[in-house]
Amino acid sequence: MSGSVLIWRSSMLPASETFVRAQGLALTSWQPTFCGAVKVDSPVAADSDVIAFPETAVGRRALVALKLTGRSALLRATLRRLRPDLVHAHFAGDGWLISGAAAEAGIPLIVTIHGYDVTRLPRESGPRGVRYRRHLRTVFARASLIIAVSGFIRDKAVELGADPAKVRVHHTGVALAAVESAVKQWDLLFVGRLVEKKGVDDLLTAMSSLDGKPRLLVLGGGPLEDALRRRAAELRLDATFLGPQPPAVVRRSLAESRIFVAPSKTAADGDSEGLPTTILEAASSGLPTVSTWHSGIPEAVRHNETGLLSPEGAPVALAANLRRLLADPELCASLGASARSFVAEHFDLRRQTAELEKIYDSVARPAPC
Repeated sequence: MSGSVLIWRSSMLPASETFVRAQGLALTSWQPTFCGAVKVDSPVAADSDVIAFPETAVGRRALVALKLTGRSALLRATLRRLRPDLVHAHFAGDGWLISGAAAEAGIPLIVTIHGYDVTRLPRESGPRGVRYRRHLRTVFARASLIIAVSGFIRDKAVELGADPAKVRVHHTGVALAAVESAVKQWDLLFVGRLVEKKGVDDLLTAMSSLDGKPRLLVLGGGPLEDALRRRAAELRLDATFLGPQPPAVVRRSLAESRIFVAPSKTAADGDSEGLPTTILEAASSGLPTVSTWHSGIPEAVRHNETGLLSPEGAPVALAANLRRLLADPELCASLGASARSFVAEHFDLRRQTAELEKIYDSVARPAPC
């Protein structure tokens, strides 16, 4: 079967969400249209993206109304014009935003849940939390299928009321390209948003106990960037912060690095990872990952086989794993080679997207007689 799928993200598209674009572009039998409520100025936004709410007074008022009521004539008109066979929304809140219009148009809805949408946001207090939990129940009921990016996230969705029969774990996957050769300029590489759950504060603390001042490259921005820069300077670490970077720079930086670090942890507000795509990208580049026993990460990093894991929020244990790999280039190379093989077998973007298309086929509305 084949058809057209509208890939929905209300903000189209943050720089940290390259996985949304990559998955859509990897479709072969289904034709994707990327659609959002508003356009984001980022390296992964595209002129071809369909924006449902124009940057006008009318468009802004309509978007506010959608967020308040879940209904929008503009969004319904967009679906009528594009006539997709399926809507695939990313993140539960965005799924709720489009679920009403999709239901009215009789278009099946798939929602991928990624992390904070079923970890942090449902824990919010007050009217905002009550409203979000109500929206979550609504989108769980309206969706034909809910895709969870890891087993941990699946379990969270079920705890929050999703029908277990409607929740399926599906790993997004990453593109497997030839491993680039480059001079190794960085001992450690971190890529991601600079927020509490990413654990960069633990990484800096761990590095302060290491000998030889390993070189760290940090790619990504976020609310903690200034504080982390100051902390690295106070600790006199060899840490370079370059802010958000386009995919080409990330790929080159992977080739120029020895070890990928993802010291993720559960934030104080409950925010947790799903399964960071950056870990898969690092493995596809032949890098071992030093990470934590957190959320879906052990589904992607096999301890002592493709990387090293330690308890989350434990800088001393993190430092021990970093020290072990920094002192043993042969172990680095062995774990990195195993990581690439593991990702090729379990997280190849083409293979995983082919499985996604089977999911699309299973829920798409029957063709008219």
